[in-house]
Amino acid sequence: MMDDQAYSVAADELRQFIEQFEQLEAEKKDIAERQKEVMAEAKARGYDTKVMKKIVALRKRDRDDIAEEEAILEMYKQALGMG
Repeated sequence: MMDDQAYSVAADELRQFIEQFEQLEAEKKDIAERQKEVMAEAKARGYDTKVMKKIVALRKRDRDDIAEEEAILEMYKQALGMG
């Protein structure tokens, strides 16, 4: 009897975790669709969405990391005669 109860409780808890995860997946899909809509609108208004996505990625990063990467990029470009 005790094992049946434990199994039932574990199954209920497992079901709850699965359902929560599924709900989050659905929300994530909705958010991704909304992001696509925002970028489509920006593109329709003439903005370069590739550059916009780079800006979004940069805004997530630490300023010092960005500065270091840019300095190395500039040094490499100069070394290759591109700068």
